[in-house]
Amino acid sequence: MLAADEGFGLDDFESTSEISIPDDPLKRVVGQDEAVALARIAANQRRHFLLVGPPGTGKSMIAQALSLHLPAVTEEIRIVHNPENPERPLVEVKQRDEVVSERTRLAGAEGDLIDPKEAPINVAERLGYKCVHCGTYSSPTDRMCPKCGRPKAAAQGNVGNPFGDLLGGIFEVTFAQMGGRDRVTTTRQQFGKEEVVVYERAGDMIRVLDQKALEKRREVEKESPRKVLVPITRRPFVLATGASETELLGDVRHDPYGGHPQLGTQPYDRVVAGAIHEAHQGVLFIDELPQLGHLQRFILTAMQEKRFPISGRNPQSAGASVKVDMVPCDFIFVGACNIQDLPHILSPLRSRITGAGYEVLVETTMPDTDANRAKLAQFVAQEIMVDKRIPPASRDAVGVVVEEARRRAKTLDNKDKGLSLRLRELGGLIRSAGDIAVTEEAKRIEADHVRRAVKVSRSIEDQIRERYGSYSAGVGTDLSSAQREASPYHYWNEHKADDVQGYQ
Repeated sequence: MLAADEGFGLDDFESTSEISIPDDPLKRVVGQDEAVALARIAANQRRHFLLVGPPGTGKSMIAQALSLHLPAVTEEIRIVHNPENPERPLVEVKQRDEVVSERTRLAGAEGDLIDPKEAPINVAERLGYKCVHCGTYSSPTDRMCPKCGRPKAAAQGNVGNPFGDLLGGIFEVTFAQMGGRDRVTTTRQQFGKEEVVVYERAGDMIRVLDQKALEKRREVEKESPRKVLVPITRRPFVLATGASETELLGDVRHDPYGGHPQLGTQPYDRVVAGAIHEAHQGVLFIDELPQLGHLQRFILTAMQEKRFPISGRNPQSAGASVKVDMVPCDFIFVGACNIQDLPHILSPLRSRITGAGYEVLVETTMPDTDANRAKLAQFVAQEIMVDKRIPPASRDAVGVVVEEARRRAKTLDNKDKGLSLRLRELGGLIRSAGDIAVTEEAKRIEADHVRRAVKVSRSIEDQIRERYGSYSAGVGTDLSSAQREASPYHYWNEHKADDVQGYQ
């Protein structure tokens, strides 16, 4: 297998199936050497990151790859019921070893699961697993035995009843339904000592709780109820692009019963984490950062304090009176935007990023060298692997992709002897060529497939210019006469000496 890091020529392979894909996600980013190097530093040193550049240059890919280089999360966030003030639940942070030991303790309190046939006969009958008439085992939800058709529980209500002949069937069914239990307490001899044993229904199995399990359960029941808000098994990468205030900052769900102890849901159990809390000890990635508007201020506060409260966002909801203070949100912030959107990012947020991180302008081209052409061939192999619906590309097809990258570097970025890094569009070209190859049932993507795909995957602006001569002429074909008169395009063409009214 050929590796781009070791270098190879386009003549060294027959198809992209011979090119290896790096295991390190950062090595799959093509042409952004400076950004990748800073991303490694940001992951090791926990620095913030702002990526600026045109779409399709790998900003999102760098952010995701950065999160995979972080160490495993070590903290689990929980919300604990506050009996003195239920509307102010408490925050509890547990370390990984504490979570593991607690799960072991809870597992001991849950007892053992056994098959109903392994339980004592009288226990299986009383729990509704075994028919008292024919001895057949079945689900406890089945009141009637599927074999003999009689009620599984013992019918004792009509014993000695003078009206048994008339009402026997009714008594039999009614008392049989009442006979099934969810829990049976009995005793057994263990190591020469008698101990209490509890058998409980657990679906199609029976849960056995011995003396030790019962003691552990009592200890657990004495603890204040709690809810896991951010689990220890979470992903380290949280995407919050275009998130609403509730999605970003968290919320408290509405309870129509107002949190009534018997009817409603307690406030601690209605707290919902926001993206900033789910990204604790991980990466919070927001693409098109300026689109968040005023929510940027909340991100700034969370970055500064590393804690942010959760409260009800809807003033008409029962959750409006609930607030959880000091919820941890220590994340690495990675933002991305286009160059024209830079003025819409808040200055304090930019200052926070530069004060504890890096701002990077991503590259749009790379030099046309053998090493970079090998990286571009690796990119072709990656796109084919990710798509999974197109065949591998031949050596000649990769050569045509390189030629197209060279042409786009010249036309889009005015770069001579360069290769374009606007790879999303090149990825679309590869997929279009692959679709043509699949349609023709070809085993490989050939050079002709890529050339035909270049024509198919043209932008709509290019298609308009080819058909109508110019973009404005194409727009003019969609306008009515009234719209054309009011259009600045028409006014500027008819009144070239006066450009004021066209702007009004």
